[in-house]
Amino acid sequence: MNALPLPQPPESRKPRRSRAQQPLRRQVRSRVLAAEALIKLSVNALISTAAIAALTQLIPYGVTQQAKLKEIQTEVKTADTRVSRLKAAFNRNFDPHQASKVAQEQANVMPPDSRMVVLGDVEPPAQTAQAAPAQNP
Repeated sequence: MNALPLPQPPESRKPRRSRAQQPLRRQVRSRVLAAEALIKLSVNALISTAAIAALTQLIPYGVTQQAKLKEIQTEVKTADTRVSRLKAAFNRNFDPHQASKVAQEQANVMPPDSRMVVLGDVEPPAQTAQAAPAQNP
């Protein structure tokens, strides 16, 4: 029995919002959202502009690289044909079955049992000298 009453916690009052404050908060919220969207659009536009600027610088570089690549590919093709031709000549020169033929070709030596055949019209040297008149200035 206590003569003193127990302290009770203070009643929590919920502040009542007036109806005039609710539209103001909505307006503030919508302005914040609009500002956020505007900032996002600005940043995206800036990034897009930077990307376009980078592409405009890279496109001419890519075109020159493609031209260099084509030039190198044509050089490689010509080198490949030359290499295949040299390989064939190498194989022919070091082939034991064709060694005698290669030696004859390189030394311009004809075997004794073969004859030299010349194709074409050959005039004897005496006729050519008579056919050409001598000119004295």
